[in-house]
Amino acid sequence: MGSKKMRVAGWIISGLVAAMLIGPSAMGKFTEWEGKEEMFEHLGYSADVIRTIGVVEIAVAVLFLIPRTSFVGAILLAGYLGGATATHVRVGDPFFVPIIIGVVAWIGLGLRRPEIFQLALGQSPNRHAEG
Repeated sequence: MGSKKMRVAGWIISGLVAAMLIGPSAMGKFTEWEGKEEMFEHLGYSADVIRTIGVVEIAVAVLFLIPRTSFVGAILLAGYLGGATATHVRVGDPFFVPIIIGVVAWIGLGLRRPEIFQLALGQSPNRHAEG
């Protein structure tokens, strides 16, 4: 019963991460709001590039939620968040939020698929039915 609760918790965590990426983060790249152009200019990105980044963000979040592509989605999500971290470091802004999101995403995936934690610990994964 504990493993079912862990899987449910993993899905909740993963859903919240994806909702945050697809909702306020990606949608903020497509909508117009006061100060948007200045903020992204400060980060070194034009409006056209920011829209493309929003598309990538949504695609990666969706891949992360699909069970068959969740591992690849998590890897791509880590790369995406690494780029966000690098951008914030480059301009001297606080950079810990993308790192925290990435760690939480991997924890969510590990709870959904326990073999992820086994791989992270250098153990051979025991394949069980996925939920």
